[in-house]
Amino acid sequence: MTCLETLPPTLLTERLLAVLETQRLVLRAPQLGDAKAIAALANDRRIAENTARIPHPYRIADAESWIIAAGAELDAETYLITLANGTVIGGCGFDMREGPSPEIGYWLGTKYWGKGYVTEAVRALIDHAFTNLEHQALQSCVRVTNPGSRRVLEKCGFQWTGVGLCRIRALGSSVPVDRFRLERGIWTALKSWGPVKRVA
Repeated sequence: MTCLETLPPTLLTERLLAVLETQRLVLRAPQLGDAKAIAALANDRRIAENTARIPHPYRIADAESWIIAAGAELDAETYLITLANGTVIGGCGFDMREGPSPEIGYWLGTKYWGKGYVTEAVRALIDHAFTNLEHQALQSCVRVTNPGSRRVLEKCGFQWTGVGLCRIRALGSSVPVDRFRLERGIWTALKSWGPVKRVA
């Protein structure tokens, strides 16, 4: 028996997410056919050590489990980040596990770092969360040793709210993190990035 057989077949097809398009990216629901590409990107210690839930090593079975869980989660939205040509480059999304405001998370394959893709993807998530889902605030956190991720949040209008600890699965321990929050009013006042097109 495979893990797919443990879920009703309709569960994998009923949970349809909006497809979000930006200037260079498409954010869409992950599919089982993406598992090999996801595993190839996410099997990097530098990624795992900067995310809460990505294990290391990261195998195709881990990617399949993530895809199935993403389709079954009702209090979260999980997206695959792809280039316009369909190339998988990372993942992002938000969930309600850490309180009343959704928490945004993201990761990107290392060969795509430094090109502004994460900022573009996070801005699409923010626009979707505030415009289509009508959330009033968003939150996120980054390791204190990850200035690149901190800059992403700051460029998107998030404001620092304090420090805390976050359990990192790949490390098997908790690490210090900076916590950030973005209020709808601040987003409205600061929004200067291009429009996001909701396809479906």
